[in-house]
Amino acid sequence: MVLTDEQKAEIAVNRANYEKLKAAGQGAAPRALPDLTKKDGAPIPDEAIIARETVPGGWYFYGRLDRGDSLRLFSADGSAAVSVVAWNVHDVSERINHADTVKVQWSAALRKGRVILSDMGRVVFSIVEDTCGAHDALVGGSTAATNAKKYRGDFRNTRDNLILAAGKLGLSRADLPPPVTFFAPLDVDSSGRFVWEAAKRANGDFIDLRAEMDLLIALSNCPHPFDPAPDYAPGPLDLTRFRVPVAADDFCRSAGAEAIRAFENTNAA
Repeated sequence: MVLTDEQKAEIAVNRANYEKLKAAGQGAAPRALPDLTKKDGAPIPDEAIIARETVPGGWYFYGRLDRGDSLRLFSADGSAAVSVVAWNVHDVSERINHADTVKVQWSAALRKGRVILSDMGRVVFSIVEDTCGAHDALVGGSTAATNAKKYRGDFRNTRDNLILAAGKLGLSRADLPPPVTFFAPLDVDSSGRFVWEAAKRANGDFIDLRAEMDLLIALSNCPHPFDPAPDYAPGPLDLTRFRVPVAADDFCRSAGAEAIRAFENTNAA
């Protein structure tokens, strides 16, 4: 689509207004996000590990995290795309909300230093470590229809996996919010189209999610709908549940006014 000069001018005005509101929302002097984690960085002490599990490509996982627990998602071969949903154990009507996560932080770029919010303005996860920095908070996961169209066959998909996981947690498909998908290097180009930046994920990528409330979680390890790979061949996902003390200067809890307010809401619950 070719834009007229008038349309371009309107876009420029809207962009300027957005940047002004973004600056106000993040505070007068927002902290710069930390560098991505190095592949050999952030080793987990043996005594901190609670459990380990491997999720084969195409399969799912469900379970519980207590407040303060962390979950490391590790993609050994760099091909995993992990769609995650979570609920407050004590009130499952409170759940992960990707729209508020993007809106409150004025960014769809999830990475180290960001938080993931619930639909009640509280913090579900802090992203404590992250080697990849390329995750999807906009599109969501695959369905039977997207897989059939793409792979010309019947393959396991994110939507059905999450329905199965929710059922084993005593929940139904009505309880499922849209997921956030990690190791999904989806970007938006200047024309507003989604683009897949394959070079942004690699062998040995990992991300650490720290639970900021008691959670039920479900995740699916299936290819993202925008992954251009022609074959259905998701690699395994290694999970490590562990618990380490929260640093006094923890970045996620003090990144800006909106993050501070979200943690105040969380702590007041």
